Amino acid sequence: MVVGRSMARKYSTSLGANNVINLLVNKQVHPTCTTNINRTNRDSCLNRYIYIHDGLPARFNYDFLNNCESLSPRTSSSNKPSMCPQLVNLGLGPDVSKSEGVLSDKSWYKTNPHLLEVIFHNRMKKYECLASNSNLDSAIYAPFYPTMDVGVYLWDSNVEIRDASAKNFVKWISRQPEWRKMWGRDHFFAYGRTAWDFRRQEDDSSDWGSKVRFLPESLNMTMLIEGSEWKNDIAIPYPTNFHPTEDSEVVAWQNKVRKQERPYLFTFAGALRPNVEGFIRGKLIEHCQASNNCNFLHCTEKICGNPITVMRAFQSSVYCLQPVGDSFTRRSAFDAFLAGCIPVFFHPATAYTQYLWYLPKDHTKYSVFIPSKDGND
Repeated sequence: MVVGRSMARKYSTSLGANNVINLLVNKQVHPTCTTNINRTNRDSCLNRYIYIHDGLPARFNYDFLNNCESLSPRTSSSNKPSMCPQLVNLGLGPDVSKSEGVLSDKSWYKTNPHLLEVIFHNRMKKYECLASNSNLDSAIYAPFYPTMDVGVYLWDSNVEIRDASAKNFVKWISRQPEWRKMWGRDHFFAYGRTAWDFRRQEDDSSDWGSKVRFLPESLNMTMLIEGSEWKNDIAIPYPTNFHPTEDSEVVAWQNKVRKQERPYLFTFAGALRPNVEGFIRGKLIEHCQASNNCNFLHCTEKICGNPITVMRAFQSSVYCLQPVGDSFTRRSAFDAFLAGCIPVFFHPATAYTQYLWYLPKDHTKYSVFIPSKDGND
């Protein structure tokens, strides 16, 4: 996802974090551009029109930005800082000011992948075929920010609290005139967290996540998310930390990684997961730590939240190991692509059955696949 750099630069250098949030909340700062409907534009945008539901009440999106201090999870053990600084540059996060010779000199940010909804919304405002009214649309985008709401209440034992915002959202949108045309089947929205966080099927407080995906109205809508094999879900790539605005920046970066010296054969960036220690991830860490040909980067939020650290590790290796973790998909796979490091997948749902709109059908052209059911394979 790429947002215009001139606008991002303006906000990040001349305004503080709180001012940026206030500007994001003010819808007049980034007005939705609409296509003037004439014969030429109608032909060029045929079947491509998208209508943004700008009438969506602010409590479903902008209010979260305005109250960003409350977006860290509300758990007694949580010491996570406010998300406000991560919302600068229209959701791309703070600029990486010093590349340390690892990154290119511009267009790198510390991007939180959970802010996909904010990034996507700002990107959609610049889409070339926006419709000024819903009669012209081919699809309707609802700029709901469920990740921000779920991120606050995900650990709450009261399922009614976890589901309240989502239920209010579908109640509101299903009462709009646009809904009646196809009963929501032409509506879509984006999620920034893993799919399992939105798929609680029962109302047992011990079950994980929100019920938003299984609400009757939601089942009619399309969800853009990090990865899923569920009907009506479209997997889209995790946001990375590189957001170039010109082709020349991409070419320069490609040339840089092609020339990179790679002293390691393998790199794995990650950590053990208590619920999957018996599977391939634990075995990979064990073997990687015992080998001089493997570079193990033990991830913490601070270490792997730094794009310089991750890119330095991946640029030093020919292959980057991508075992299943909390979910099938991994942002690390896209960091590997960026670094010119060949990803090694151990489950088809990590990439091959997910990103059908983005990756070549012949996965041997860009990756290695080692099927594995458990750590003993």
